[in-house]
Amino acid sequence: MSPTPVRFYDPGDTCADFTSSILVRCPRCDRIAHIERRPPTPTNADGGTRPQRRLVCRSCGLCRNDSRPFHFWRYPGACSYPTLWLRTGTRHGELWAYNLQHLDLIRRFVAADLRERAPWYDHGRKMTLVARLPVWIKSAKNRDEVLRAVDRLRATVIAPG
Repeated sequence: MSPTPVRFYDPGDTCADFTSSILVRCPRCDRIAHIERRPPTPTNADGGTRPQRRLVCRSCGLCRNDSRPFHFWRYPGACSYPTLWLRTGTRHGELWAYNLQHLDLIRRFVAADLRERAPWYDHGRKMTLVARLPVWIKSAKNRDEVLRAVDRLRATVIAPG
């Protein structure tokens, strides 16, 4: 009898759902740091607000505030600063994630034999994070390589012990 297939049901998350805390490389000490979203503050006399981001490195104590627009933080390569920590190359392309929750979602999706999602009209989103993954990540023939890359990335954050 064959084993029960591993199932994955798309929760409907988007990239923005994982941006409250982003793991990055510290510009000072080159170790792991994180960027957290802070409550918005008024930016002009009109009362407009812009969310603040704060980079914190526990290794060297670096702490910076930044109020640049969200698209500067959103995608790797959008700006030279900061560099995502969870980022690695494979022979098919670059695999990246904002944080461990994002990486876990990718891992669960790739490892699943059966991938399901609700019809787009049930939740109003046609392109969830899982739907936007590159084809080479979704391909079953690359499953082992992608899972090895995910495990390598996870090992850089979680120290054994």
